[in-house]
Amino acid sequence: MTCQLVAVCFDASRPLRLGQFWAALLGREAVHDADGTLLPGTDTQLGLRFVASSAARVETNRVHLHLTSADPADQRHTVARAVALGAGHLDLGQRPEEGHIVLTDPEGNAFCVIEPGNDFLAGCGFLGEIACEGTREVGLFWSAALGWPLVWEQGQETAVQSPAGGTKVAWGGPPLPPKQGRNRQRFDLAPPSHGDQQPEVDRLASLGATLIEVGEDGSVMLADPDGNEFRVLAPR
Repeated sequence: MTCQLVAVCFDASRPLRLGQFWAALLGREAVHDADGTLLPGTDTQLGLRFVASSAARVETNRVHLHLTSADPADQRHTVARAVALGAGHLDLGQRPEEGHIVLTDPEGNAFCVIEPGNDFLAGCGFLGEIACEGTREVGLFWSAALGWPLVWEQGQETAVQSPAGGTKVAWGGPPLPPKQGRNRQRFDLAPPSHGDQQPEVDRLASLGATLIEVGEDGSVMLADPDGNEFRVLAPR
């Protein structure tokens, strides 16, 4: 068995507030613990975790969330609900014919509400995609790391998806934005079972990950081939 991607972790100045925003928008229950705020996922919808950080934002996020829409009215409803909860609109030069609406959450993290009829995200659920900046190499790494098949590979673009379906994780290919300090978003992985953390760390290293540090809580921080940090959590 391979590790499980349990959450996309976000650094936040106010993790409780940010977790409450996303819980209300996604219709999930938030779990508050010493690590911050967790929105547990399911077999087909990835979890989100929000942890306290005082580090200033120094670069554009490498990870963005994409929410899906059943029809135009559903898209408008999601946008209106997000704005009522504290989201803002973001102009990135997108054209009206592109269809998607770009917003920012209360801490400035950009996300998109995708137009209905998007074939790529059909059947992926409300949290349809984790859209990442990344090379083809890193997409292949994560396919092997998670045991998830490639469901898209065109040029330098790749995407993977759990065999159970649901949320896709995609990488858009180069050029990548410059990396300045630690990413504010990263993947949290759980080892297959108790006692499997170190073998899993060793396996990930054999696939191309590099060790960064071991945390006080026993989690192991690594970097993928593009230098993106991720954690293998300690068994619980």
